[in-house]
Amino acid sequence: MSATRVDHSLLIAASPATVLAAFFDADALALWWKTVRSVTTPRPLGVYAVEWEATTIRDDLLGPLGGVFHGTVMEYRADREFFLADAFWVPPEGQPVGPMGLEVSCTVEGPVSRLHVVQNGHEEGLRWNRYYSVITPGWKSSLRWLKRYIEQGPEAVMAEREKTSPKQFPSNRPRVRLR
Repeated sequence: MSATRVDHSLLIAASPATVLAAFFDADALALWWKTVRSVTTPRPLGVYAVEWEATTIRDDLLGPLGGVFHGTVMEYRADREFFLADAFWVPPEGQPVGPMGLEVSCTVEGPVSRLHVVQNGHEEGLRWNRYYSVITPGWKSSLRWLKRYIEQGPEAVMAEREKTSPKQFPSNRPRVRLR
């Protein structure tokens, strides 16, 4: 992994269609990616926007994390891949970071699927470098939660999240599906 892109893959015991669907389901995104809101349209020229609560911890260059990540779905194949173009991260404070691309693909490898995520786009500067140094471990952690969500079910993720952060993921939290 270079400092100016995310390139990560992992094996998940599910079909590619099941894995990719979790990127477009509001309830799934709330659990594995900790989003508070999402509008995702799985089709070419569809919107892809996810929002996280602002963190209480401030990064010296980026400010509080959280905010909104949005882009345009340029390519979508339910059983294989999707690609977002003109993606931006809009932090709770400060200027957006972008444009970027996000490519998510999934291929069958025997009884499992290999999920591959690549996010890239870069301009010179400390802010861009810091952005990638923050999101790279974030992606790795989130994709491990995605694997747990798909393989063990939402209840397992909710139980684990409630153990580690009970106020952030109450089991009675109302959910609104935006699609």
